[in-house]
Formats: sequence, C-alpha cells, structure tokens
Amino acid sequence: MGIGVPPLSIRPLRFLPSEDLPPVEAVHLFVASTSSVTREEANETLKLWYRDRKEVSAWQKKQQKLAQEKCEVYTLLGRSRHFPKFDRGHIERAVINAPVQGSAADVAMCAMLEIERNTRLKELGWRLLLQVHDEVILEGSSESAETAKAIVVECMSKPFYGTNILNVDLTVDAKCVKNWYAAK
Repeated sequence: MGIGVPPLSIRPLRFLPSEDLPPVEAVHLFVASTSSVTREEANETLKLWYRDRKEVSAWQKKQQKLAQEKCEVYTLLGRSRHFPKFDRGHIERAVINAPVQGSAADVAMCAMLEIERNTRLKELGWRLLLQVHDEVILEGSSESAETAKAIVVECMSKPFYGTNILNVDLTVDAKCVKNWYAAK
C-alpha cells in the first residue's frame, strides 16, 4: 500500500513572522473600516512599518520604475509579467505582487524538478502525484517513507540543482500519512 507525503511546503517568506510581512497599502483602509482602528492610526502604522524596512520600500519603487519604463516586471528566474499600461491602483499593486508570487512559483517548480530528477526516489518507487501551490504529494511504499521524506525535504529546501540561491533558508514541513485526508 502506498502512502502520501503531504504537505511538503516551501514558503520563501515563511522565515518572517506574520507581522513582518509586507502590508498592501489598501489594507490600512480595510482595517480602519472594519475595526476600532482609525484611518489615521492605520496610516501611521503603515508609515512606521515602512520606516523600519527601507529596503522593502526601495524594492517596491524599483519594481514600479521598471514597470513604467519596460512595461514589465520579472520573477526570480526571469519570467516576465507584462503591463501594457501602467497606472495607479490595481496595476501598481500587481507590479509589486507579480514578482513575489511569480518567484514563489519559480521555487515550487524548481523543487518539483529536483524531486522528479532524484534517482534515489525513483529507485525506492516514489512518484510525484500532485502539486498545489507550495505543496506536493508523493506516493510510494510505506517501508521507504521516512527515507523518501528526507530526500524530498532536501530537494525542496535546495531546489536549484541541489542548492539554495536565496538569501534565506526554505523551511519545509513534511509528514508521512496513509491518505490525503490525514495529511491536513
């Protein structure tokens, strides 16, 4: 009987506590309208957040300038997202979001390729069944589950031909279960 090894999660931004994740400028309006926080308090919080993280603001400005000049932005591996007309609002936020989300997809894709290339997993009879966002599910023999899990964790934490080219570690959560339902 085969077992699954879900979820093996690669979360490039996971190293940051949730309060350190970059806020979207529109969030302060939502927070102000749905809580006891005033718009002024939300704006002040956002201003303080960016004051302590100047590199985030600089990167966002660089992405917006790139989009204005070239009408596109790029992911970690150089894939581009084209913006035929740069304007304020939705496109301005998409210019920031596209490289982040696209780069996460680049990492997930490279991790799956590492898993697929791994000869030891194949020798053990393991195969990749499914990928959803940053999770993968593999199937194989329960006798080799722990060995396969260790290999998959290594593949996912070093997805670029056995290395990690990022400035942060990729955290991988993995477990062996008998069925998909038990994985969550």
